[in-house]
Amino acid sequence: MSASSSSAPEFRRKWDRDEYESLAQQRLRAEREAIQAQNQKAAPVKRELLKQRDYKVDIDSKLGKSQVITKTTPASQSGGYYCNVCDCVVKDSINFLDHINGKKHQRNLGMSMRVERSSLDQVKKRFEQNKKKLEEKKKDYDIEQRMQELKEEEEKLKEYRREKRKERKRKADSSVDDDMDPEMAKVMGFSGFSSSKK
Repeated sequence: MSASSSSAPEFRRKWDRDEYESLAQQRLRAEREAIQAQNQKAAPVKRELLKQRDYKVDIDSKLGKSQVITKTTPASQSGGYYCNVCDCVVKDSINFLDHINGKKHQRNLGMSMRVERSSLDQVKKRFEQNKKKLEEKKKDYDIEQRMQELKEEEEKLKEYRREKRKERKRKADSSVDDDMDPEMAKVMGFSGFSSSKK
């Protein structure tokens, strides 16, 4: 059998190990270089620090209003709250506020979730601003309190005038009744009422 097998043509393919080993080495080198190039390109993105919003978030504008929504209605006008930065619709106000304050939205705005560290001078300035606000509130409260007192005085004055008017009417009614004979008033039909006009 061995003699016949050596003279017969071989159909099995013979692999050149050296050639395939060199191809594998080249592929590994190319992969390593691609990874290194990717690491060099993907330097960390420098984002702005988180800062306070300088505008009021509009949550109340659509409150209590009904709106017809069709298939052709754009997403910005459909039901719910639309975020034009992230191009998404959020169904209720609580989730909308969560979205606005969330990581995805802040990243789309170009901000990181890190807050700037305050210096001592900034903290002192903030305390001064808060003191001024409190003083203004006290002044506003004093004005409001004064307005309330004025309203109460006005109401007391109106009540006093009403009582005076009622007294004058009573006196006028009693004087009219005294002037007219009661039997004559009955005959004429003036028995139960009288006029305040003279």
